[in-house]
Amino acid sequence: MNIYVSNLGFNVKDEDLKGLFKDYGAVSSAKVIMDKFTNQSRGFGFVEMTDETAAQKAVKELNGAMIDGRSIKVSEARPKEDRGNRDTSRRY
Repeated sequence: MNIYVSNLGFNVKDEDLKGLFKDYGAVSSAKVIMDKFTNQSRGFGFVEMTDETAAQKAVKELNGAMIDGRSIKVSEARPKEDRGNRDTSRRY
């Protein structure tokens, strides 16, 4: 199950995110999304867990938890939407 985690503190790293979820079961991957220009956290990330039951328990119990002084939001990730053919030739 792919899990979306938002409202992360800007000091939270991939390892911190993985450590938060590993108490609930096996974590395949944990990734904090970084801004490609500033290399700063964008305040959200994704966790992949192999066991569906463990993942659902983690979502239920960690949603609203205080991490690094912030109340995180945890939910099942939605599939990435197709953004269509983006016209990169236009400049604003």
